[in-house]
Amino acid sequence: MKKAPLAVLLAAGLSLSAFSQGLDWSKKALQAERTRTYDARHYLIKISLDLEGKTFEGATTVTAASLREGLATCVLDAEEFTVTSVFDAYGEPLAFEQTAKELTIRLPRPQKFGEEFTFTCTYRGRNPKIGLKFVAETEDNPRIVFSDSFPENVHHWFPCYDYPNDKVTNEIVATVEKGLKVAANGRLVGVTEDPKAGTVTYHWSQDLPHSTYLIFMAAAPYVVVRDSYGTLPVNYWVYPQDEAKAGPTYGKTPRMIEFFNTIFDYEYPWQKYDQVSVPSGGGAESTSATAMTHRIMVDEKGEPDFPAIGIVSHELAHQWWGDLITLRSWAHTWLNESFGTYSDYLYHRFEKGDDEGAVNLREKLESYLREARTRYIRPIVSDRYDAPGDMFDAHTYPKGARVLHMLRSLLGDGVFFKVLSHFLHRYAFDAVDTADFIRSVKTVTGRNLDWFFDQWLFKPGHPVFAVKSEWNAAAKTVRLRVAQVQDFARGVPVFRIPLSVKLVTPGKTDVREVWVDEREELFEFPLEEKPLLVRFDPDNVLLKEISFPKEIDELVYQLGHDDVIGRMDAAAALAAFKDDPRAAAALVSSLQTDPFWAVRKSSLESAAKLGLKNAPALYKKTCRDADSRVRAAAIAALGDLKDRALLEFYKDLFLKDPSYRVQTEALTAVGKTGDSSAVPFLKEASAVPSYRHMVRRAAEAALKQLDPVKR
Repeated sequence: MKKAPLAVLLAAGLSLSAFSQGLDWSKKALQAERTRTYDARHYLIKISLDLEGKTFEGATTVTAASLREGLATCVLDAEEFTVTSVFDAYGEPLAFEQTAKELTIRLPRPQKFGEEFTFTCTYRGRNPKIGLKFVAETEDNPRIVFSDSFPENVHHWFPCYDYPNDKVTNEIVATVEKGLKVAANGRLVGVTEDPKAGTVTYHWSQDLPHSTYLIFMAAAPYVVVRDSYGTLPVNYWVYPQDEAKAGPTYGKTPRMIEFFNTIFDYEYPWQKYDQVSVPSGGGAESTSATAMTHRIMVDEKGEPDFPAIGIVSHELAHQWWGDLITLRSWAHTWLNESFGTYSDYLYHRFEKGDDEGAVNLREKLESYLREARTRYIRPIVSDRYDAPGDMFDAHTYPKGARVLHMLRSLLGDGVFFKVLSHFLHRYAFDAVDTADFIRSVKTVTGRNLDWFFDQWLFKPGHPVFAVKSEWNAAAKTVRLRVAQVQDFARGVPVFRIPLSVKLVTPGKTDVREVWVDEREELFEFPLEEKPLLVRFDPDNVLLKEISFPKEIDELVYQLGHDDVIGRMDAAAALAAFKDDPRAAAALVSSLQTDPFWAVRKSSLESAAKLGLKNAPALYKKTCRDADSRVRAAAIAALGDLKDRALLEFYKDLFLKDPSYRVQTEALTAVGKTGDSSAVPFLKEASAVPSYRHMVRRAAEAALKQLDPVKR
């Protein structure tokens, strides 16, 4: 292969990732961990909830200890409710002042350092904008009220110190109309009814300390589907119409608990685990009781296509990462979310195998890269943010997870998981920061990896590699030119990285270990014969972008012989060889014979770009693929042909295929035909129940395409 000048390599790399200039993260506000004047120790929250009137009345008893000598006042966060009285442990009234966001209480006398004090606040509120959500009944959910305490919203329904660096125990005594059930953190102390008032009161106690944003409560006409892991209660609080979906959605939870107990070497720390349906957009971990969007509820037919194991395992992992140990300030969100995201990968790989795990990790990388390319780059650990929610992005979730994967590769599996166990045991029930985790790494391994954490956690960006390999037949060497071509503006470093290079010849596979730590480097590897394949980072460990042009022979070999990610990459690259029949032949062969669905899907997508003469027949055959994702991709490719002659074929697929995904794509293809004779069929299809109403929505969208008025 002809040698390309470095300027060409640089240009190729820069075209990969021109970091978004739309937002300069360094211009955000500089934040600091909040200072405390007292240590909140326990909240007793008594609250009456009127779902019809969207009102609440409460009495919260605060137990705290002074962190100052002579503390005369206690300032609580309190917003969107009116405090009516404050009295001490003996029932004597205390002077107080309430502003829009705070409640200042004059203590009976100045408190000594470490002295404990108690007082009770009574208050009332109505339909707060955030923190406590009253939701009317809809097609998808019953009438419900639930707390939305993250990140600093719990003080919208009871007065407290609302910041994660203080851990407390708490009780919730919630009274609601009869017929409703109340879910909350901790153990259920008791349930009492008041027949005269027509109410029921649930008393929950969270006996182990946690941060205030993890305090949770929800009330609705729940059905509680009971499960267990050994003696640990594991319950699924679902809407009545979703009772049959509890098993398909949540049934793997006990197995997940066992898996995490083993891999973290720390037994599940709480008294039970509930997953509670709420009408929100995602999952929100709460100690021992996670709020879960009702949108993940799936029946047995939909579960193979839309399993909930990702969100269920992620939120469960937070019972360790975020609840047992908790970020000290929002600058360290990765300690919650990167670890939670990496945990859902760990379970995904355990449940579905190495190939599925590899694709899961690739998807996490692509999620981060989309944000880096189109929005901004920032350090994972950053004390610059305008609001805590700024930190909950693709840097904190998938990028941080991939950083943990690199750390695991660097340390080795055994040592890496020893570090995680040490971190959990050393800082259990405490608030932590990144320095604490680094300290655990040093304690367990004896290694100073500050260079690793500095570039991956405290600096922005990622390496963008321009790579070129050359075979020198005379010297019998492979030359590998590696350039880091990322935009070095805004503090993006030249990365120091250990990596592997795989060299495959007809009789042997060699893996060479090297370090990259300069902008431009040349490596020479002795080899007896010309390699069939050269793979840079063959285990797909690095968080990177890469431009590595290859000749078609190497790509064809890679498509037929490499790992899942390598085969997917080869399939994608072959789409560029439109005029070479070898590309089409290799892609068709892969589509028909590769054992893994993601490779077949990638091959199909690349084949579709080549304009194959026998495309319709090939796509129709692929509509019988064993995996619904490949079948759906084949239908989408067929649909793009807009061939009316295929209308009956699409109808038949809709009626016979067991997958909601495929049924939805079939209806979309019907709409693309433009054949208005399909209107009655689509109207009938729109009544078919499905996961997230996806069949109905596809039918309605297709009907709009066939509307004679709009046509």
